[in-house]
Amino acid sequence: MSALPLPFAEVTLDIPFHDVDVMHVAWHGHYLKYFELARTALLRQIGYDYPEMKASGYAWPVTECHLKYVRPARYGQQVIARAEIVEYENRLKIAYRLRDAATGDKLTQGHTVQVALKIADDMALQFVTPAVLWHKLGREYQE
Repeated sequence: MSALPLPFAEVTLDIPFHDVDVMHVAWHGHYLKYFELARTALLRQIGYDYPEMKASGYAWPVTECHLKYVRPARYGQQVIARAEIVEYENRLKIAYRLRDAATGDKLTQGHTVQVALKIADDMALQFVTPAVLWHKLGREYQE
């Protein structure tokens, strides 16, 4: 891989009341939503958000998701969700970290893996990352 740093994006959000349980702790499934908000910001930043993916002829479904809960996110807490591309050859792996905006304390971390499917080929799995993603990352395409 290139020595160029891989892109990342951060979004700040407040944990809303409708995301919490009776203890005012965010329900575990909502953390994926927070990660998705950061992932969407990251993909927009590199010019390869979901509409651009589709226009390029590829779908990128999530095939793996991992979360590790460290501390609870609570109602009204301001948090920063960070998404960072950590792998792009043969698959797209994005690492996430959710942290408290005031203290920087880590709340949750995880990653997702996405693979490219060629839309025109009846969603055929691509075993190498398409050139379009390499270019969006400012890398020279490696066959």
